[in-house]
Amino acid sequence: MQTKSRFDRNSPEIKAYLNELAHQFVREGIMVAFPTCLPGMTTPITHDESHITALDINSEGHVYGGTSGRQAHLFGAAFHGLTGIVLDAGAVPGSTTTEAICCGTSRVIAFVNGPQGGRAVAMPHLDLAEDWIQEWGLEEPVLKDLGECVPGEPVVHAISAPSGKTVAGVTTRHLFTVDVESGVITVVGEAPGRGHLAMGHAGVFGQDEGTQLWHFDVASGHIRRAAVHLPDGEWAGPLRWARDRHSGLLFTADAAGRLFSFDENKGFRALGRAHLAPVGPMAVVPDGRLFGFCGDEMANLFSCDTVSGSFTNLGVAASILEQRRYGYQFGDAVTGPDGEIVFGEDDNGGHLWLYFPKIKGAISTPLTP
Repeated sequence: MQTKSRFDRNSPEIKAYLNELAHQFVREGIMVAFPTCLPGMTTPITHDESHITALDINSEGHVYGGTSGRQAHLFGAAFHGLTGIVLDAGAVPGSTTTEAICCGTSRVIAFVNGPQGGRAVAMPHLDLAEDWIQEWGLEEPVLKDLGECVPGEPVVHAISAPSGKTVAGVTTRHLFTVDVESGVITVVGEAPGRGHLAMGHAGVFGQDEGTQLWHFDVASGHIRRAAVHLPDGEWAGPLRWARDRHSGLLFTADAAGRLFSFDENKGFRALGRAHLAPVGPMAVVPDGRLFGFCGDEMANLFSCDTVSGSFTNLGVAASILEQRRYGYQFGDAVTGPDGEIVFGEDDNGGHLWLYFPKIKGAISTPLTP
């Protein structure tokens, strides 16, 4: 049975609200909620340990992620070819939240928090390209604890460099790097961690004090504080980012739901405004459209034409294939190899949600008779 820890979905008020929104579920495209297991063969990640809060994707199109809850789990997933599996790599001892997953060339580095502070954990690349209808040998991979990133400080976020050999991360007070192959952690210097990091052409951007961004050049190891000024907006909350892999443009939103594009040479450009705030996880599909969730408690999916800046409210997430499920909170998002978007559900019994956007120019079906 699907439940929600943040509010009572069985209350009369919530039921009335759901009935009112009944016509506002996923207006365009198709959503499929996939459980954290090999359906029919393994059991999903434990109900209260399955809030999916971090995702990344490697060059093979395999998705890696981490959960939060009573314990943090790491997993790998594959949805192309004859796969269709989420493989639980196991719980990380002493951890309750996963803050970031970073796919490197040789292995995956996860960043978790717990009573012992923020730590880095290495996970090998999983063999996810098998014929899972025929091959049923599921060996649990060995996770390697690389140690604290900065003693006594929780990790806020981390991101892989384009080379896949280095990961840059930030705690509440310091910036650090991890060598993917050796696992060596190096504290670079002071820089505040106030949200997600963004990878640009020339290095990593992070939220600095006030309304500014700091910049980290991975090659030289140089941190430049107050490198970029944010545009006029409400910037008190932690930033979330999306990146267009083709153009290199970055996208973020302020606390009021106003979306901005960021070109490292031209600066920020104001786009439209989401109909709810705050804006959560976002991802860009190959044709340049941006999709994401906005709003608290009962998030709505939106799309944004990043050229015109126009927004479309696509409604509340719902999956009707195989098993009916509604989605209300999401923790992270990545774009898949065929242009689909994978959203991680930040909820008890969390699923990976695959969203297949409507193709531009496709014939529309009337929403009402």
